[in-house]
Amino acid sequence: MPAQVQALISYLEHDGQPMIVLDPQYNILAANTAYQRQFGTADRPYIGHKCYRISHHYSVPCDQAGEHCPMRRAFELKGPDRVLHIHHTPRGPEHVDVELRPILGADREVVAYVERLVTVRNASARPSAEGLVGRSPAFNAALSCVQRVGPSMLPVLLLGESGTGKELFARAVHEASARAHGPFVVVDCSGLTETLFESELFGYEKGAFTGAHARKKGLVETAEGGTLFLDEMGDVPLSMQVKLLRLIESGTFRRVGSVETHKADFRLVAATHKPLQQMVVDGRFRQDLYYRISAFPIHLPALRDRPGDIPMLVDSFLQRAGPARHSISVDAQAMARLQAHTWPGNIRELRNVLERARLFADDGIVRAEHLPPEFGHPTPWPRSPAPVPPGGPARPTAGGGEEDLAQLLSSFPGTRRELAEHLGMSERTLYRRLKALGLA
Repeated sequence: MPAQVQALISYLEHDGQPMIVLDPQYNILAANTAYQRQFGTADRPYIGHKCYRISHHYSVPCDQAGEHCPMRRAFELKGPDRVLHIHHTPRGPEHVDVELRPILGADREVVAYVERLVTVRNASARPSAEGLVGRSPAFNAALSCVQRVGPSMLPVLLLGESGTGKELFARAVHEASARAHGPFVVVDCSGLTETLFESELFGYEKGAFTGAHARKKGLVETAEGGTLFLDEMGDVPLSMQVKLLRLIESGTFRRVGSVETHKADFRLVAATHKPLQQMVVDGRFRQDLYYRISAFPIHLPALRDRPGDIPMLVDSFLQRAGPARHSISVDAQAMARLQAHTWPGNIRELRNVLERARLFADDGIVRAEHLPPEFGHPTPWPRSPAPVPPGGPARPTAGGGEEDLAQLLSSFPGTRRELAEHLGMSERTLYRRLKALGLA
């Protein structure tokens, strides 16, 4: 082992985050104490083992299993690479922010890698009673953006359809920042009239208007040291947008009825389901305000773009329903219909459908007949871009043979990810099975 690598292994002990050293053949050479505490167990040896076997239970490197491999990218760049992965841990699957740095020799050849792992605490890769839940590629892409922007002070703009979980993502940005211990203040811009907007946001002095019997702090002042979340930003009246712009640009505000200027101290996160860019063109939204709030836009996926997360979300909502309802489950036919639905109301609609269905589940099992009539029968290929032959190809069982899977692979009109969702397995499992059958 090169002396440079030995010195590096000794240095890792001074870092509080889990870190490991890898050789160019993916073997784990060493790990610091923080890694041993969070990712290692006595019956789970990892020194000398391939990193992809330990973290993903793969038999091949990540890039050969259809994922982004930071080691390959770091080798090509001769520089660091960062990616959000789902790792197998002693606690189960978890989102982990992975940063990999190559160690270069005298001739700029890669002699080793240092991998730094940060567990994402504001989202769950398995059913959870609270917070963000998901593990689909679309969900992970949005979560990765949250991890990137969280530690900064850049304004964040959350874009997406109604019901996609904007407030939960906004809270995740807050929790990923240095202001996580400060207040998280939500302002529902759609619920404020023009006359109330200024007094609610900036507060007012005693006697500022009829009914102002005492001084009141505004929401901007309440958010001091924390995050101010402006939900439904597209509903802010045009006449108030200039005052909001002044607040953001100058970092100061005045209470209604006061001439005294106060310093604002907050991190801004805004959200909307409206097309702000088109509203700028139409003159309904100020262009200068748009550029101020959209320094880091994050597009949140619609539920129809992450059908593989639906079973996990269903389990999560049943957990959140309360202790008396923990025994409720969803049968296979009902789950198939839930995954085939297009969900125009997204996660909010899913939650409401489950709340309604559980009232009919007298024996603790939600069945297809308990779902709204418009759900109908699931189509053979959810979100298929091409027509399906009458009846659709047969869905093979987990133990189906090479001929069945080969026929399905050739006739399926969607992506490999959609095929995995149709078969009820993860994309990784499908890849391993295809590889074993020589079809990868």
